[in-house]
Amino acid sequence: MLKRLLIVFTLLFSVSFLAQQGTTSPYSFFGIGSLKFKGTVENRSMGGLGVYSDSIHLNIQNPAAVSELKLVNFSIAGSHKFNTLSTEQETQRVTTTTLDYLAIGIPMGKFGASFGLIPYTSSGYKLQSQSDVATTQYSGSGGLNKIFVALSYRLFKGLSVGIDANYDFGNIENTAISTQEDIQFGTQEINRSDLLGFSFNFGALYKTMLTEELESVSSFTYTPETDFASENSRTISTILTLPNGNFTTIDNRDIVVSDTDFTFPSQFTLGTGIGKPKKWFLGGEYTSQKTSNFTNRTFELDNVTFEDASKFKLGGFYIPNYNSFTSYWKRIVYRAGFRFEETGININGEAIDEFGISFGLGMPLRRSFSNVNLGFEIGRRGTQNNGLVSENFFNIFVSLSLNDKWFEKRYYD
Repeated sequence: MLKRLLIVFTLLFSVSFLAQQGTTSPYSFFGIGSLKFKGTVENRSMGGLGVYSDSIHLNIQNPAAVSELKLVNFSIAGSHKFNTLSTEQETQRVTTTTLDYLAIGIPMGKFGASFGLIPYTSSGYKLQSQSDVATTQYSGSGGLNKIFVALSYRLFKGLSVGIDANYDFGNIENTAISTQEDIQFGTQEINRSDLLGFSFNFGALYKTMLTEELESVSSFTYTPETDFASENSRTISTILTLPNGNFTTIDNRDIVVSDTDFTFPSQFTLGTGIGKPKKWFLGGEYTSQKTSNFTNRTFELDNVTFEDASKFKLGGFYIPNYNSFTSYWKRIVYRAGFRFEETGININGEAIDEFGISFGLGMPLRRSFSNVNLGFEIGRRGTQNNGLVSENFFNIFVSLSLNDKWFEKRYYD
């Protein structure tokens, strides 16, 4: 049954995944777009915590965790996001619906392997700047996707190491349309970057029993600098504004711009936690990313600087009774967490920070190891100071985590 679902979901997911716009944030203009969360709904419901892993849930944050799996796992997820954008003058509400990941994990004794498709970055915004006589409308779309293959090996009881290799690809397009009052003609400038590159992520995971009931978990991941080849193009057009507000293009000119090698900064994550297996867990993580050497793809901005980014996460879960025969609600996994991020973007002297509070449920399917995961997150990004935009968001996440045995040793034929 799982194999049939895998084929159907893969076809549907791949077609719609590449065309989606995953954000409505004006801050996705910078760099190669807003970084998408790399992790499952289970992780995100705990504040994005990736230090925890077990035998029936796929962990795509730390490749070392794949060797924890005991069953073949197929995971797919989507989300719906409500975003309220506010300046000192006005407020606008927007929504987006996206598919977030498709991944498969396969246990192989001391080895474990996984592969899948996830978004890496996303760009999507519409802004307007207006003076007494001139109006400029900005819009952007696109982003990068990531195809990954991970391999993990359990060195000895409690310690696993892993690596995942990623092929990153996609394009980002920024458009600016400028018009002036009482002038019939305006200008349109389109900047497009087609990017591709390979990246790697290394991980380690260590588990040990402190007492007969308490287990300690520690994790480490490191992503080296990633080089992207960026094929850049620019088109400038003269446009004629029509009475209905639309416009038609009068003249197009392709401007020669250099292709560039774009470097995405390195990062590392340290995590630790403690808990009682199949009962409760509490953990924390710290991530540091060297974004101070970050630049935009094809142009420089005088009012924008990049600083080193960091993330702090705290979360966990509680299961009343995982094998209860009398109450379904006692077998549900209750998750919650908190995160705070310094994104590394500084605009007009204002640091763009983000925080979120999340909670969720892991609901088992009948008496199987498969489950449906539902998560919620509320939070805020940015500020209204110095003419900037603040974002208040509410996100809903849903995933299927399906488990099955594909390889069984037969004793009788």
